[in-house]
Amino acid sequence: MATRQNCWEFKNCGRELEGARAFELGVCPAVEDASSNGINGGLNAGRICWAVAGTFCEVRVQGTSAEKELSCMSCDFFKKVESEEGFANFVIMKPGQVFNPRH
Repeated sequence: MATRQNCWEFKNCGRELEGARAFELGVCPAVEDASSNGINGGLNAGRICWAVAGTFCEVRVQGTSAEKELSCMSCDFFKKVESEEGFANFVIMKPGQVFNPRH
């Protein structure tokens, strides 16, 4: 199987450990979320970044996973992971995570 790209590689955001923008903007929470390691074949939350609060896309912090839902579902990286994993294997939420649209 081919190596799966993580969000920071696909988006080239520079917020990975020792990335070009990590000092300026901080390391992305998706990079550091070891509890999500391996989900959708990613390193840490690199392929489930939409389920991690505080990720930084489109030049701003995205907020809670509920607040991010619409923007993330239209994201080119989200669509890429969904396509690569296929319907039966695609994981949209982290284990134990519950969708609550009121947040």
